[in-house]
Parts: sequence; structure tokens; C-alpha cells
Amino acid sequence: MTDLTDDQTPKTGEFAEPLRRAIGERYLTYALSTIMHRALPDARDGLKPVHRRILYAMRELRLASNGGFRKSAKISGDVMGNYHPHGDAAIYDAMARLAQDFNVRYPLVDGQGNFGNIDGDNPAAARYTEARMTIVAEALLDGLNEDAVDFRSNYDGTLSEPVVLPAQFPHLLANGSSGIAVGMATNIPPHNIAELCDACLHLIRSPDARDDTLLKYVPGPDFPTGGVLVEPPESIATAYRTGRGSFRLRCKWEVEDLGRGQWQIVVTEIPYQVQKSRLIERIADLIQTKKLPILADIRDESADDVRMVLEPRSRNVDPEVLMGVLFRSSDLEVRFSLNMNVLIDGVTPRVCSLKEVLRAFLDHRQEVLLRRARHRLGKIDHRLEVLEGFIIAFLNLDRVIDIIRYDDDPRAALMREDWGREHVRAMTEADYVPPAPAGEVSLSEVQVDAILNMRLRSLRRLEELELLREQSDLTAERAELEALLDDATKQWARISEQLKETKKQFGKDYPGGARRTLLAEAGETPDVPLEAMIDREPITVVCSQMGWIRAMTGHIDLDRELKYRDGDGPRFIFHAETTDRLLVFGSNGRFYTVPAANLPGGRGMGEPLRLMVDLPNEAEIVDLFIHTPDRKLLVASSEGNGFVVTENDVIAQTRAGKQVLNVNDGAQARICKPVTGDHVAVISENARFLVFPISELPEMGRGKGVRMQKYNMARGKQGALELDGGLSDVTTFDWANGLTWQMGGGRTRHEPDLSEWLGKRAGVGKRPPHGFPRNNRFA
Repeated sequence: MTDLTDDQTPKTGEFAEPLRRAIGERYLTYALSTIMHRALPDARDGLKPVHRRILYAMRELRLASNGGFRKSAKISGDVMGNYHPHGDAAIYDAMARLAQDFNVRYPLVDGQGNFGNIDGDNPAAARYTEARMTIVAEALLDGLNEDAVDFRSNYDGTLSEPVVLPAQFPHLLANGSSGIAVGMATNIPPHNIAELCDACLHLIRSPDARDDTLLKYVPGPDFPTGGVLVEPPESIATAYRTGRGSFRLRCKWEVEDLGRGQWQIVVTEIPYQVQKSRLIERIADLIQTKKLPILADIRDESADDVRMVLEPRSRNVDPEVLMGVLFRSSDLEVRFSLNMNVLIDGVTPRVCSLKEVLRAFLDHRQEVLLRRARHRLGKIDHRLEVLEGFIIAFLNLDRVIDIIRYDDDPRAALMREDWGREHVRAMTEADYVPPAPAGEVSLSEVQVDAILNMRLRSLRRLEELELLREQSDLTAERAELEALLDDATKQWARISEQLKETKKQFGKDYPGGARRTLLAEAGETPDVPLEAMIDREPITVVCSQMGWIRAMTGHIDLDRELKYRDGDGPRFIFHAETTDRLLVFGSNGRFYTVPAANLPGGRGMGEPLRLMVDLPNEAEIVDLFIHTPDRKLLVASSEGNGFVVTENDVIAQTRAGKQVLNVNDGAQARICKPVTGDHVAVISENARFLVFPISELPEMGRGKGVRMQKYNMARGKQGALELDGGLSDVTTFDWANGLTWQMGGGRTRHEPDLSEWLGKRAGVGKRPPHGFPRNNRFA
């Protein structure tokens, strides 16, 4: 290894700045490429480069809407080879999406074959499908032959492609767009073309129109899958004014009467971009896990149209309430976010309002109109020049024939000839214009070439009259175009006419042109608890020592002998009803909520409670009981810390439960008892008995609690300090009535006066009263 001299030794950070600059420049280049050439659409035609290139390649292949189909593999191959040097799979996916009528409001590709479905199935391979353009795509491309837009070289410089398409309508809003760039994203919902044209016409009439005024013409998105838009008008107005917001979209449903009081709900339209198969799987899973006890079954009876059948568990359930529950728990109601981040003039990314997007489109249409007018003007000038030469030739036909027949170079001779000297035949047509005076008429190269290429059968009197008539018509058209180019008012009038024609073409008479998404108010769906919608039936809850739980039908004898798994036995058994909610208190200090209606039937051995809630394997079940609203509980840990909590504060909304009693490492939650008196009695494992007023315990929603009883530290078998004893049991009682506890053999003992054991909270306590059970438990 060669050693560096002192002057060659690199200094600290010498290469840091160049590397930072190099990485920054390259990442900036990548970011700009992603923003401008991949993720964000152009505000003028609403297309990303890949979609624009697909349509242009199909145009070059002459795949018109009234023509034949070509293999999708051929189309994607041409796009990849000529214009878009990326993966063919990505190109085909982009093309397939343009053919899916459930993804785009106005399909641009007419697909033949399997192009996917609303269930989320992928399209068939490109070699199996065929495609051509739709009439909507042709409306986007109209004018490319008339120099309406700029062209640029393709990636290898061998061909040219349009920078933007002419676009007869605001395609950005009509079909929407979505994409994720570097540091920014876009998400635009589809809209109705007829409504967009009306908004553009209003904006032409009133350039200073407010955004809220445009909502009279564009009340909201129009999704290809229909549905019902229930977003408040104020929220919609804010979203369109700022370019950011969201829309609340619901499915379309109806109640189908089955007779004899029976009914079912039929969903005919689902929200946009929701896969029907996954939606059904999600609802079926909710039914199976008994999270929707009021719903009995769901069936998919869809064919060409969507038809999802929802069967209620009871005919007494209100359909509005049932759908309200489904809206909250499934994708039958979704929120579609709006982020109108687009490229203005194809260069600058900006979040635009509805008015700004429509204005960008109208400015583009004006530029297209002017360019097409100039292009047409050039064509007219060229044709008038040719017509003038034809007319001169007809007026001097004999001389032209002589030159062509006898001259060695007729092209040069025709150009040298002074046609003003020749005799001009009298014309009887009123629109005939005599040629210029003698000595001022000559033919140009264009005119001579046209004369030499003329066919002999054109040398007729009738053809001469047609030329004169065509010259007159083109002269009048040229005057109109010059007036159009000089007058902005006429330009906007022409654009208005084009928009009216587009509205008529793609309006209500166009297949699928009518508005699909309805607008309605969400209304107030009553927030009825599930318990109120469940048939109230008596059950007996049985939970074994190993945590297997079941619900026996009816209120059975609690002393009845039941079967358990091998090595298992009874622990909890009590009467309840299907409308009850059960509370499970774990040794980890968390409360879990289980609806009684979700418990498995009592024919088998039940199911593990840990499958219904996320109770860790290392945690034990401390208590299981019926929830009683507003009741107060006393919870305590093995370390003797505890507090009072209201049952309403321990209800858990998820499987993960709700942490209430915080326990340290090595400690466990041990006690959960209802508060039934004004004093607390505590017994420790080393038989120390203490009584104190319950008012000394705080009422909390969550925490470690306060010290209820003091325990000493002692050295264990391995010499380490350990807690001497610990909390064994706790109960509450009324001081005036004394304390009663259970003894063996079904006997009870009552102690009316506990003054000897009364003390302050966190005391050690004394030996328990005479006759207290040796297991140090009150029950």
C-alpha cells in the first residue's frame, strides 16, 4: 500500500461537500423526473405521459372507435419501443385501467377480452386481449393533424410525440387522476362531462366567477360505480375552493319486501375503488366473529350489475339502523380524499382550486383554437395559390397545352410565360374575377407543379366553374379566420360552441353520460348500541379454569354438573342474558369486554377466551362478571396497591382491552370487587388484618393506586430480599352492619364490631378475628 505524504493526506470532510452536492443533484433530477414525467397529470389534457403515449400509439396504429381491434401486446409493444422505454407490464396495466368502466368514468380504451372486474381480478395477459380507442379518446386527440399542439422528439430521437393533447373537454376532472411523486401526491375524483362543460361556459361568460358559483354546475364528483355522496355542501365547497378535502361516499341500497313481514337489503352500487369480493369477505368475517349480531348472512348475487343481499337476523331490526352499523364497520361507506395537485402548463406543480383547473383548460383550448386557425389559414393560402394557377390555365388552355406538348422543359416555360398578354375568354358567372392587367400575371412553382399534375379529364367547363366556386368559398373562410384571430370575443364564442357540441355528444344521450352518483344528506343515524338490537334471551355463562368459555341456553341450575376437557374444571358460572356485556379482568391489569351474544354455544366445550380477546398467555383471568353501568369497582395488586374505578371507565372498545391497573414487574393484579359499603377490610398472605374507611382510597380511571397495606421485606431462600407476604384478599362492608365471611361447610361467621382492627390506610394490621379462614380469604 502506498503511503501518502503530508501534502497528499486528505483533510477531514474534504470529500463530504462534493459527495453531498452530487447526491443532491441526482436526487433532485430523479424527483423532477418523477413529478413531471410519471406521477402528476397535466392540467390541460389531464393525462400522464404513459397514458398520452398509449393513446397516441393507438392513433398511429389507426385503432379508431369504428375500426378493428389489435392485440394489446402489439399496442404495449409499440408504446414501449417508440415512446415509453419502461416495462411492458406497467404499460399494459395503465392501458387496461383505461378500459375498466368501474375505474374510469369515461373509458378511453375499448377492450375486448378479460380486462379485470370490480371484484379485483387482474386482466388477462396482453397476448389474450384486444383493444381500440373509444370516441372519448378520439375527442382528446382531435386536432393533432392541424398543428394544435407542440411535438417533441421521442426518447431516442427517431420519432416525435405530442407534448400535450388538444382535449375537447376537461379530461383531468372528467376521469380524475391519482399518483404519488417525491414529496407530493395527487388524488382527483371523476366528474360528469356535461356538468364540467356547463361550468366552463359559465366561466367564459363570467371570468371573475366565484368558486362557490361553479358548484351550481358541478355539485360534486360523479363516480363510475355510482353510490350516494353524503358530504355536506359546505365541506364540498371548501374542498373545491382550496383543492384539498374529502368526500363521504356510501353505497346505494334498497329494502326488498319478501312478504309475511320478511325483508332483506339489496346493495346495487358500492363506493368507488372498493373491491366487491374483499367487501363481502370483510362483512362475512364480521358475521362469523359475531361483531355484527344483527346481520344473519350476506350473499353475492351479482351478474353484470352489482347485487349484494344482506339478511337481518330479526325482522324487528330497523333497516336504517342496520345500515348505519354497516356504514361504521365496513367499506359500504368510505371517504375519498381530494388533492388537486397538478402540473400547470405541464411544468409547475400546484394545488389548484376547481376554478383554476377549469381556467387552465380553457386557456389551453384558446391556444388550440388559435393554432388550428393559423394552420387552416396556411392551408387556405396554399390552396388559393393553386386555384389561381388552375384558373389561369383554364383561361389560357390552348397555350398551356402547346407548351406542354412542344417545349422541352414545360415547367420552366410555364413559369417564364407572361399570362397577362393572352386573350381572356369572357365568363358568364357572376362570381368571375378577371385576371390582373397585362404583364403582371405569372405562375409560381407550386402552381406549375399543380398544373402539370392535373388530369386530362379535369379540363372541362364544369370543373372550371367548381374551381371558381371553391376559390370564392375559401376566400370567405379566410376572411372569417382572420377576423377570428384578431377578436378574442369571437374566439371565446367559438370555444363556447365547441363545448356545447361536446356536451351534446357526451351528455345524457351518450351511453353512461347521465350522472351516476346521487347527492343526499347523511341524516342522523341513531347510535343504538348493539345490545338493543339483539334478541334478549337468557343464557348461563360457563368458564373453566383453563379459560374455555361457553353460553348454555337458558338459566340452568348453577350446581348442575357439566362436562369439561380433560384436566380442566369449573371456575366461573353465572346467569346472564344475550344483551349483557361481560368484563374480563386479567392479571396484567387490563379489562377486556366480551358481548354475551358473541359467546359460543353450550353444546361443546366452548372456545378459549384468549381467541376472543388479546389476553397474553402469561396473564391469568382474575375475574369474569356482568357489566353493570355506573357501578364502582375496587381493584388492587399483589403489592397491596389499589383504587376505586367506575365500571363505565373500564369498558374496552377493542380486542386489546383497556389498561386500568398499572403493575410493576413481578407484581400482578389480584383483586376486582364491587364496592358495597363504606369500609375496606384487607387480609394479607401472612395473616395480617386491617380495616380502614373506603374514603381513603382515591377514585381513578387508570394508575397504580395507593398503598392499602404495608408489607415487610424478608430474605428469601437464595438470600435476596423478597416481599414478606403480600395482598391475599379485599372486601368492602358497611361499618354499622359489621363484617360477615364464609367458612367451611357452608357456614358463615359474623363480626359486628371491628374497632380493634380499624386503622389508617397503609398500616400493617393485626391478627384476624377468631374463626377467620386459614386460607386468608373472605369467601
